[in-house]
Amino acid sequence: MTISSFLLYLATWSLVAISPGPAAMCAMTFARRFGMKAAMTGIAGIQLGHFVFFGCIAAGLAALLATATTVFTVLRIIGALYLLYLGVRIIHSSFRAPEQAGLSQAAPVPRNLLLQGFAIQVTNPKALLFMSALLPQFVLPESPLMPQLLILLATTIIVDVIVLGGYAFLVHRGTGHLRASGILPWLERAFGAVLVFFGIRILAMTK
Repeated sequence: MTISSFLLYLATWSLVAISPGPAAMCAMTFARRFGMKAAMTGIAGIQLGHFVFFGCIAAGLAALLATATTVFTVLRIIGALYLLYLGVRIIHSSFRAPEQAGLSQAAPVPRNLLLQGFAIQVTNPKALLFMSALLPQFVLPESPLMPQLLILLATTIIVDVIVLGGYAFLVHRGTGHLRASGILPWLERAFGAVLVFFGIRILAMTK
């Protein structure tokens, strides 16, 4: 891999990471509901999904998934339904009485947040296919594959953590002001609605 290829991938993935998607909404929702520590745990789960993606690409499974229409469709439906579930649950919790909402803000089990972040990422086969199409553009066929993939993986994770952590931090810092203004429940409903939108969009692709 040349320096120019690496810098181009860095710029490309930075733009991809900045673009709002299910992962960004997951990070912001965790930050708003449970705080930065919880958000970073969810972000760590998302990064575990990248390990799975890069492992699949290295093993050539991405090409297999692209041809396995039934498997691809099933995974998309699972991912879409999971996003719908999260979105509806967030919207529902925003209508609870203040004291009930306070109880729902209790610190969650870190393992659950890790698994939620992982599930959101790994049940999105579109992301796997996107990366399987993107990565070959930055890999030199005549050079060993694994070192190049490891560099790209490290770059992907670093950029993702910085961007998603930034999203989470902005929401976390603004939570106190939003709570005082009374628009916090509406923001929570907006987050939930966006997750529902992503779920419906993915589900529509299976038809």
